[in-house]
Amino acid sequence: MILDISIIVAYFIGIMAVGVRARVRGDITVEEYFLSSRSLKWPSIAMSTIATNIQAGHFIGMAGSAYLYGLAQANLEINAIFGILVAAFIFVPLYLRMKVVTITQFFEAKLGPQVALGYSVLMIVLYAFLYFGTALFWAAYAIDGIFTHQVAILNSDPMVRLGILIVATGAFSAVYTYLGGLRAVVRTDIVQLILLVVGGLITLWAAIHYLGGWSNLWTRPDGLMHLHLPRDHETLPWVSIFGMLLLNLNYWGANQVILQRALAAKNLRHAQIGLLVGGALKYLMVLIIIVPGIALAGILRENPLDDPDLAYLTLVNLLLPAGVRGLILCGLFASLMSTLDSIYNSVSTLWAVDIYKRHLKPDASGQEVVRAGKRAIIATLITGVLFGFVVVYVKYGNPQFPLTHWFNELSYYVKNGFVLLVMAAVFLVNPSKRLVLATFLSSVAVTYLGNEFFGEINYFVRSTWVIVLTFATVAIPTILRNGWRIPLNELLSLSNRNAVRFGAALLGSLILCHIIFH
Repeated sequence: MILDISIIVAYFIGIMAVGVRARVRGDITVEEYFLSSRSLKWPSIAMSTIATNIQAGHFIGMAGSAYLYGLAQANLEINAIFGILVAAFIFVPLYLRMKVVTITQFFEAKLGPQVALGYSVLMIVLYAFLYFGTALFWAAYAIDGIFTHQVAILNSDPMVRLGILIVATGAFSAVYTYLGGLRAVVRTDIVQLILLVVGGLITLWAAIHYLGGWSNLWTRPDGLMHLHLPRDHETLPWVSIFGMLLLNLNYWGANQVILQRALAAKNLRHAQIGLLVGGALKYLMVLIIIVPGIALAGILRENPLDDPDLAYLTLVNLLLPAGVRGLILCGLFASLMSTLDSIYNSVSTLWAVDIYKRHLKPDASGQEVVRAGKRAIIATLITGVLFGFVVVYVKYGNPQFPLTHWFNELSYYVKNGFVLLVMAAVFLVNPSKRLVLATFLSSVAVTYLGNEFFGEINYFVRSTWVIVLTFATVAIPTILRNGWRIPLNELLSLSNRNAVRFGAALLGSLILCHIIFH
């Protein structure tokens, strides 16, 4: 255990050193701090984007869901490829052509300032509270679950211990993000992606070894190797895939936290290749996150877990020796830190550029905007910690259900409206700004009423109906008045042949996966 702790301490020291070394000095422009002077190349974009996407909650929450539901949980990973393809060939070229710093600026140009302000405010709330607080919880949960005896000195009450650990991990990542902006985020993300992949591959090997080989994935875990569960499955029915595809239009195509690296690309080619390589890496994430959870279901077939969210921690504690365990935990913490620093950076960008500069102080200098962004990092730490405390309360009050699906359901109340915005902005000709704003703001209420009207239906299915209904509300009068959008071949940016071939291969592989693992 001392060896494990030493490895983890060395990891934190190393990451802090990398982050602080990338700090910015003296006066700095908005693009330098928030977009690294638009100089990122495709390897940095791919690695930092996926490192941001994969968080500790994936290793713990998604592995726990895979332990229960099997390969169907992988739909949340592989179907991201659809959103990545649309982002790479349709959305991102539009953003780069307009040279926006934030997605909000694109929405303002297409849908007006009120819609843009609503997007910024809800994005800040969603990430500064829900995403950030949940990520902090997973980190604290992992530390407490593996080093229970060591951290017991903090407090005998596990809920209090988790609260202390939440504050500590949030403050750590705030330091280097505050000092270095996107440059520090990208550099630390590259290191952290390597660590989480290495740690994940070791866990995968151990899980398959103890299960007795790859062939046992199809026999011992009792039929968990299927992507498509029955239509009436309460959590992951196969019809939920349609909702995933629609929601991925927002997550990968209109999400400041995810797309900030693509916006900082050196040119369109680097942005597209970077995103597509990130799409290919999603298959690797399935191997190191989903498959170990399925293997554990086979290993513990006679003695199942009471709490599925303990699946990954059980793998680490049960199958791995000291030293290796510390390395695996470094990967777990790497997934956490890469998410936290990216949320810090993107929330501070949204606040400084979209709220402070646009509405509060239009005459602010570049240095004043950067300082406003840095203050937003501190505010995000506070709000995220507070929501992390809420997650602790929820988890300890409901230990039996997978927390990842509770988190998804909460976030989709807001994200359904984001899908409406990006579809209206890109695929409709001059939609009514008032109608878009009213429909966008009412989407939360529509989601709630849909839940009441249809009963407790799966949240992905509910999101599908909400997105279709809200988009139809805007699209039908717009098309009747102004006609349909320009042909799709004019929307697509296919200037790079390698990117086109890569994208076609990704799309083909996604279709093939659904056929093979039906």
